[in-house]
Amino acid sequence: MNPTNPAQHRKAIWMLLLGNLLWGVSFPLIKSLVLLQARLLPGSSTWFITASTLLPRFTLGALVLGIICFGAMRTLTRSEWKQGLGLGVFVTAGMIFQNDGLQFTSASTSAFLTQLYAIMIPTYLALRLRRSPPWTVWVSGAMALAGMAVLARLDWRDLRLGRGELETLISSVFYMGQILWLGRAEFAGNRALPVTTLMFVVLALGSGVMSVALAPPGVNMLAMWTNGAWLGFTLILTTVCTLAAFTIMNKWQPFITTTEAGLLYCSEPVFTAMLALFLPAWFSLWGSLNYANETLGANLLLGGGLITAANVLIQMNPRRPVAPA
Repeated sequence: MNPTNPAQHRKAIWMLLLGNLLWGVSFPLIKSLVLLQARLLPGSSTWFITASTLLPRFTLGALVLGIICFGAMRTLTRSEWKQGLGLGVFVTAGMIFQNDGLQFTSASTSAFLTQLYAIMIPTYLALRLRRSPPWTVWVSGAMALAGMAVLARLDWRDLRLGRGELETLISSVFYMGQILWLGRAEFAGNRALPVTTLMFVVLALGSGVMSVALAPPGVNMLAMWTNGAWLGFTLILTTVCTLAAFTIMNKWQPFITTTEAGLLYCSEPVFTAMLALFLPAWFSLWGSLNYANETLGANLLLGGGLITAANVLIQMNPRRPVAPA
C-alpha cells in the first residue's frame, strides 16, 4: 500500500467503486456476446467461445494503451516488467478457470465461490504476518460473503465440490493473487498505464494461443468481425470494462489495503444485479437475442445491503498510514 492521506484514501475508494460499476456492465455484455458468437460460429466449443471473447478486448486494449504510452513502454523498469507480467498471469489464469468452471456449476454457486477471496486475503495475511487482523476485518468478510450468498440466491443443496466448484475456487485463488500482487510495496512507484498495457499483452497472448489451438476446422472468423452487433458489444467491452476498469484498479488499489480491496470488489455483483434489470433487453434488441432482464427482488436489497454494510464497517478501522502533508 502506498503511503496516503485521508483525501487520497477516500478518492481511491470512490474510484474503485466506479471500476466495479464498469465491471458490472461486463456480465450482461459478455453473456450477450457468448449468445451471439454461438449463433455466428455454430459448433464451436465453449472453450473457443471464451477465448475468442477475451482475445479482441485485450488485444485492442493493449494496442490503445500502447499508443497512448508508447514512450513509457520503451522505458519500462524491471519492477514494472515484474508487476505487469505477474498481473497478466494471475488475471489470465483466473478468467480461464472461472469461465470453464461456470460450464459445470450454477451461476449463483460460481458467483459465491469467486468472492471467497474476501476471506482468503485476511486469512493469508494473518498466517504470513502471524498476527490476526482486527475483529472488524473478520466480521466485514463474513457479512460480505453472506451478502453474496443472498444476492446470488445460493442454494446450499447444490453446493458440492465437483469440477465446476473446484475450478471456481482455483480462480478465486488467482484473483486473490492478483489483488495481493498489485498491493505489494515494492511496486509503489510503478506507473499504472505501462503496467496495465503489459498485463493486457499477456492476456491477449494467452487468449490468442487458446483461440488458435481450439478453433474448429474451417471456422469463419469474418462472421464475427462483419457483424455490427458483435463489433458494438466488443467496442463497449474494450473501452468500458477493460481499458477504463483495469486502469482504475491498477492505479487506485495501491492507495488502500488489500483487505479493503477484497471487500470493495464484492460490490461488483451488486452493480451487476442492478444493471441486469435493464441491460439484457437493450442488448437483445441490438443483437436479436433471447436474453431477458432480471427482476428486482428482496435478495438484491438484502444482499447489497450486507455488502455495503461490510464496506462501511471496514472503514471504521483506522489502520491506514498517513503521509505528511
